[in-house]
Amino acid sequence: MPRAALALEDGTVYLGESFGATGTVSGEVCFNTSMTGYQEILTDPSYRGQILCMTAPQIGNYGVNHADIESGTLQMAGFVVREASRIASNFTAEGTLGGYLVKAGVVGLAGIDTRALVRRLRIRGAMTGVLSSEILDPAVLVAKAKVAPALVGRDLVREVMPERARAWNEQLDDWARPVPQPLEGGEPAPLPRFSGSKKVVALDYGMKWNIARHLASVGCEVTVLPGRATAADVLAHDPDGVFLSNGPGDPEVLGYCVETVRGLVGKVPMFGICLGHQLLALACGAKTFKLKFGHRGANQPVMDLTTGKVEITSQNHGFAVDEATLPAELEVTHRNLNDGTIEGLRHKTAPAASVQYHPEAAAGPHDSAYLFTRFRQMMA
Repeated sequence: MPRAALALEDGTVYLGESFGATGTVSGEVCFNTSMTGYQEILTDPSYRGQILCMTAPQIGNYGVNHADIESGTLQMAGFVVREASRIASNFTAEGTLGGYLVKAGVVGLAGIDTRALVRRLRIRGAMTGVLSSEILDPAVLVAKAKVAPALVGRDLVREVMPERARAWNEQLDDWARPVPQPLEGGEPAPLPRFSGSKKVVALDYGMKWNIARHLASVGCEVTVLPGRATAADVLAHDPDGVFLSNGPGDPEVLGYCVETVRGLVGKVPMFGICLGHQLLALACGAKTFKLKFGHRGANQPVMDLTTGKVEITSQNHGFAVDEATLPAELEVTHRNLNDGTIEGLRHKTAPAASVQYHPEAAAGPHDSAYLFTRFRQMMA
């Protein structure tokens, strides 16, 4: 097998097999604890500028297909796994993971001790790294990692936002609908039914497609605007509600996005996810900070403080809202049970709310799909 190597800025080097495209890339090295959903992860724009390591020991066993795509292209700089499955065994597969990376130009590394890499990241924190299938000299790679640009301070939203406005009109299939919350007796709850539709403008900072599917499934007509749109651009569509999407990078440098959100608070109901959650907080006067190694995976426990219920959530973020800076008009609605960080906010006087995690959760879990119904009810 051809060789590839990953070097961290602290001087650590991992040598393994190349299973993706040929090249040399840099980015923040982070990890995701999901056991499935690797194609949704690969196509999540929030991973722009990052080299991702999966903690599950084998990745790629069910291949790739068109149904699991979450954006128009693969977004991350590099992909690291313990074992890359060479054969796609599932009947839905339309290709292999390795072929997918080659076609998209993403450098992949397999055959390293991913447990050791993840342990180092947990102890030292997320670090800048260089992944290469061209350069194997450890000294050269470490030198490159030490001077590679860090994630903090970079506006990556401009790299992933759409060029123009568009209407979301994907045909809804049963698999695209959110799974309803069970009733007390354990029986499936019926999908919510609403009379009439609501016009929602989604500000796209790197939005996953399954978000638009969920909004449509609860009776919303979705118009997607680039994240650089102004408040006047949004209000010109006369929306019943505004959605603030997920996206990559450092929220503190997105002054133009914050200004737009600030101009919309109190004028139209709003719901934000992930980066959208951080932008709502910044627009109201709060600050954000960088987490040591972030929350990335499909097994993060979050408590809804309004109901006392615990949800298992899908997450992908490296920044969080600083609770010490919260203004009086914001209250905490959801909290992470692992580290106590803020996972949800609500404005006390304006119809605006947000969560730090991903309730659309492609490929799962679906505990938090009710939040789209809450947003729809907010616009009623």
